[in-house]
Amino acid sequence: MCISLQNIYLCAMNENDIVIKITQDWIEAFVLGLNLCPFARHPYRAGKIKYAVFEGDNLELLTELLVNELEYLDITPASVCETTLIILKEALPEFLDFLDYLEVAEYVVEQIKFEGIFQIASFHPDYQFEDTLPSDVENYTNRSPYPILHILREDSVERSIEAFPEVGDIPAQNIDTMNKLGSEKIKKMLNDIKRTH
Repeated sequence: MCISLQNIYLCAMNENDIVIKITQDWIEAFVLGLNLCPFARHPYRAGKIKYAVFEGDNLELLTELLVNELEYLDITPASVCETTLIILKEALPEFLDFLDYLEVAEYVVEQIKFEGIFQIASFHPDYQFEDTLPSDVENYTNRSPYPILHILREDSVERSIEAFPEVGDIPAQNIDTMNKLGSEKIKKMLNDIKRTH
């Protein structure tokens, strides 16, 4: 039953709207709130991020969506849309399967002649960096409520790096941030994001 104004608002949203809202709350709390990526603030605040929710688990259809989003960004000025997040509502819940598909996605970028134009960053609820344990807190720098394929413009990445010469320090700073918070607090932050929806 919907009683509060917040619940009335959420009841008016469809499932994909809620998936997007959860993702946006994660961006607010983690990516921006913890300053994990100093380049994300402008496109997010300017509303230049496109959110594409993928339903189901058919990977051929996911690849079709990936191609469509790459082609959309190719014909759309960055001033209108800087980047796209493809959010997998149900597909690839296992991290190793997600990594396997990431190789496919990168191959697709190359095959349709977008190598050097776009690159794909990745996030996953069970993200694990090489040579880490699943419980290591640094993995939370890339852990998100849903698996995400993040399409980035190469020229935008290059401009950001030029404007932020300390870019090489970001991973170490992010690990330090996560270590200071601790895994229990981080888990609670992630759980709270999903629980409010």
